[in-house]
Amino acid sequence: MGLKTMSLVENASSITVGGGQSLSFSDDGVTIPNGVHLIVPADADYATRRQVTVKFRPPTLDAKTGSYSKDKKSICIAVPIYLADGRIVFNTLRIEREVHPQFEVAKASDLNSLGAQMLSQSDCDNFWAAGSLS
Repeated sequence: MGLKTMSLVENASSITVGGGQSLSFSDDGVTIPNGVHLIVPADADYATRRQVTVKFRPPTLDAKTGSYSKDKKSICIAVPIYLADGRIVFNTLRIEREVHPQFEVAKASDLNSLGAQMLSQSDCDNFWAAGSLS
């Protein structure tokens, strides 16, 4: 199966991760407005140290209309590598969600679950590997 015939689980009770090893992050003191910057302190090479930037923009009230905007939450994971010519490139994954304050918490959680499935579900493998839209 592929994207055009993708099947996800709605109202999933959990998304599980098995195997692997724990990866610890730590605040490195970099100031991020409305956010936090984290690094993997176990990465000895500063230039290729893995890092995560997390940001939050709260909803705002429009005084004229009396309605709220959506909030915005984002996470960006960067994994730098050295290229053969000595340059460093930052491989990144950005996860972003915008929801209105009146969106039910359970539905927002389900949105997270659907997004997680799209990152890891086998129907999306060919898209992530080769950009296939079929």
